Amino acid sequence: MQEIKAFIRPNMLNAVLQALHEHPDFPGVTVSEVRGFGKVAGRDPSQPSGYGTVSMVKLECIVEAGHAAEVVQTIQEHAATGRPGDGKIAIQDVSSVTRIRTGETGRDAMI
Repeated sequence: MQEIKAFIRPNMLNAVLQALHEHPDFPGVTVSEVRGFGKVAGRDPSQPSGYGTVSMVKLECIVEAGHAAEVVQTIQEHAATGRPGDGKIAIQDVSSVTRIRTGETGRDAMI
């Protein structure tokens, strides 16, 4: 299993969620409003707003390893505007998942 974290522009959220919802093997997603900044070319540190933060949306999901590349591609395709600040996607391995209500683990906890 793999955890995918994506930081995207808030105005791209609906398009990404719709595309993920249409993916037949996608188990679900957690969405959080976050703020942050990155290293953007052309940012002027001498200006008061040069190191400000911007609103972003963080998507978090755990998927079977065989579906991770498809999910990343779906997010990237539907979140991209082609401009700096479109966001980032990170993937990491997950050793275990447990459904709190039933105690189910692994794949059974994800469906």
